[in-house]
Amino acid sequence: MKLVHQGQDGSVSETTALGVLRRMLEIPSPSYHEADLADYLVKALEELGFQSYIDRVGNVIGEIGAGDGPVVMLLSHLDTVPGEVPVRSEDGRLYGRGAVDAKGPLATMICAAAALADHPGRIVVVGAVEEETPCSRGAMRIRAEMPRPDYVVVGEPSGWSTVVLGYKGKLDLRYRVERPATHPSNPEPKATELAAAAWRELLDLLGPDADHGSFDRPGATLCSFNGDLVAAEAEFSIRTPPGFDSESLVESLRSRCPEGQLTVVNSVAACHAGRGSEVVRALSVAIRDQHARPTMKVKTATSDMNTLAEVWDVPMATYGPGDSRLDHADDEHIMIADYLRGIAVLTAALRELAAPPARTRMRVVR
Repeated sequence: MKLVHQGQDGSVSETTALGVLRRMLEIPSPSYHEADLADYLVKALEELGFQSYIDRVGNVIGEIGAGDGPVVMLLSHLDTVPGEVPVRSEDGRLYGRGAVDAKGPLATMICAAAALADHPGRIVVVGAVEEETPCSRGAMRIRAEMPRPDYVVVGEPSGWSTVVLGYKGKLDLRYRVERPATHPSNPEPKATELAAAAWRELLDLLGPDADHGSFDRPGATLCSFNGDLVAAEAEFSIRTPPGFDSESLVESLRSRCPEGQLTVVNSVAACHAGRGSEVVRALSVAIRDQHARPTMKVKTATSDMNTLAEVWDVPMATYGPGDSRLDHADDEHIMIADYLRGIAVLTAALRELAAPPARTRMRVVR
């Protein structure tokens, strides 16, 4: 497929924008298997005017603009959860695994940046690997090895007229326990019983108000549980609110469950951007230009925004078309009109960010 531009401003045509997203949906990219999508995107970016490459962990990176002005990073992720959603257009919707989480937002970033070859600074588009895994290896490499940009927009489905200001943090734990072989009727605790008890102890430590529905309270999920009388393992994921003391929780759980080994698989703090952030303001202005009233929200999940905000104290927010209630769903789809509006919003926001940065602060709350 040959990618083309349309219009004197370099904007990407609707046909091209839809073609890019559809092709992305047609290429399966579950976590750890993003290479085929990365190969397609590096070529697509080059045809759209970017300088592009794939880094050593598999991230796709494209840069456009050659001025000395602000550097804006647009980062979303390549990987999806497993499972096939047949790609099709129907009733103004484009279906496919990743349509909202997060190939739709990534395609939005690519198409918006492609219109701004005349940007007075640089726009860096990143398709990161392994966001849907505990360790977010792609974003971890970006924050460790790429220069800190002036602004960051993270691509996740917010809804085309909504800006996400922050996310809960996340603490992923693994509990393993082994016990001597014995008869089931022996009163000594078995491995499975101890692993189940660890889950109960965790819930007790978090307290009766623990809730996934609130930004200000922790919420726990029993992600996996397997084993037998001799050996058992359980994995827990705790979404943590601002100010949560993860280290204290881990120490307390270890003291209550001394028979097994408790491992911290991953830990990332909650983050929250102020409404006065330059990125938030630019997106808000751009949404109003599309004759809508911008809304702001926080999410009880976690994204690569948390990972970047731990190291980069720069204006940052999350934006992307798509309904996040369709994340991982069997009928995952994006409204085509919303996708195109999202491109228009992000293009206008990038133009707003062309001025030198005033450096409002990003807040990471531990």
